[in-house]
This record gives sequence, structure tokens and C-alpha cells, in this order.
Amino acid sequence: MKGLLRDNFYAALSGARAFAAIMTFAGIFAAVMDNRIPSLIIGYMLSVMVGFSINSAACAGRESSVKWSQYRLAAPVRRADIVRSLFLSQMMWLLVGTAFAGACVALSVGLHGWPFDKETDVFMLFVVGASVSLFMSAIFFPLFFLGGEERKEVFLMLSLFGGIGMVMGLTTLINGFFPAGMTTSQIVVSGMAMLLCGIALFCLSCPFTVFLFRKKEY
Repeated sequence: MKGLLRDNFYAALSGARAFAAIMTFAGIFAAVMDNRIPSLIIGYMLSVMVGFSINSAACAGRESSVKWSQYRLAAPVRRADIVRSLFLSQMMWLLVGTAFAGACVALSVGLHGWPFDKETDVFMLFVVGASVSLFMSAIFFPLFFLGGEERKEVFLMLSLFGGIGMVMGLTTLINGFFPAGMTTSQIVVSGMAMLLCGIALFCLSCPFTVFLFRKKEY
């Protein structure tokens, strides 16, 4: 498993470095701007949390031109371990994106004070970013192993739209329960419920993807 995680890490590292460099400058710019423009921080937080996960997912099957998937099966690893390593890599890069988002918010607060109207706004931004990433990953990997590496880019786009759609759907459902406005405690509970839904689907997607991969023949 360690070898698989290392392989996934180095596969995503080149793209992650370039993305990290861009987002570092973007984060500094968003943070030093007057906090009367919180949309900059909002856009940055969501972009960086989802972006690292997209880069990691995009690196799955990067060696399709040399049939790496077939060669990897000849190694002393189980198919289940291959899938689990991909899911663990997604979690790792999500944490990296969350750290970037947190650093941007901390810098903005240090320079200008609290940039949001409510104390729960930043919490919900972290929830939405993490949830989109989790839903996207949960949708992408079953499609990837079911449909093949050559359709990876299409599946990644569909998964991203699916993740955004699921978050929007849950948000609409939550707002329907609280039409007259939400208290702080209700916002926190709703955010945790959304995040738990993302985690649950992500965890369920892993064994389902293992099942699909075991049935796949090369």
C-alpha cells in the first residue's frame, strides 16, 4: 500500500506543484485585498479545495499509453489496495487544499479582521468545498473503472458537475426545512449533515469501485 500511495503522490506532484504556485499567489492577492470584497476569498477557498482533488483524480490512469493498469496488476498488490490507495490519495490532497484555504482566511483575518457577515460563513465554505470534492471523487472512480481510462476527462467533468449538483441539491433541501432563516446551531448541524453525506458516499464508493475493478478484464 505504501508503494501505491507513493506512486499516486508522485503522479500528482507535478501538476500539484504548478497548481500550488498559482494558488499561492492567488491566495495572497485575495487575502491582501480589502475584505469588503469577500467574494475573492470565497472563490479562492472553493477553487483550491476542489482543485487539488481534481488534479489527483486526473492523474489516475495517466500511463494509459503504456498500459500501466495491466502492468500494475502483475505487481504483488491486490486490486482492492490499488483502489483504496486512490481514495486515500484523494483525501490527502483534499487536506492539502483545505490547508491552503485555511491559510488564506487566516492571512485575511490577520490583515483586515473578519471578512464575513456571519461566523458560520467560513465554516460553510469549508463544508461546501470538502463536500464537492468528496462527491466528485465518489462519482469519478466508479465511472473511471467502469468506462475506461480513455474517457477519463469526460468522466472527471461529469463528476465535478455531479458533485456541485449534489451540494446544490442538499442546500436546497436544507433551506426547505428552514424557510424562515436558520440559527447558528442549525447552520452548523446542517453543514455537518452535508459533510457526513459526502463522507458516507465517498466511503461507500470505495468498496463499490473495488467490486467494479475486480470484474474488469484487461
